[in-house]
Amino acid sequence: MHDNQPRTIAPDDLPEVLTRYLTAHRAHDTATALTTFTDDATVIDDGHTYLGSTAIERWLDRSATEFTYTIRLTNAQQTDTAHYIATHHLEGNFPGGSIDLHYRFTLRDNLIAHLAIEP
Repeated sequence: MHDNQPRTIAPDDLPEVLTRYLTAHRAHDTATALTTFTDDATVIDDGHTYLGSTAIERWLDRSATEFTYTIRLTNAQQTDTAHYIATHHLEGNFPGGSIDLHYRFTLRDNLIAHLAIEP
């Protein structure tokens, strides 16, 4: 738990590794997206936890092909030097058709050590 409240920042102020991940994810570029994670990273998405490079690679491949959608960065926040939140608006052919998702990042050594995606 953090005592610091997240503060809004300009999307351009997100760390380079997060911008690289988000750009690769939008482009369905699994190879580039994977380079932004630590070897022991965890991703939590849709109630599932993916631990390590192999599991995250499978998650990236599946999330790129499961649905067709547009994604737009609508907000960026920073809690401290290691914790960031990027809020995205998605519209597509998934159940519900549109949703705002919060991508909660924890960085370690300029890489993503943890990512939790939640409404």
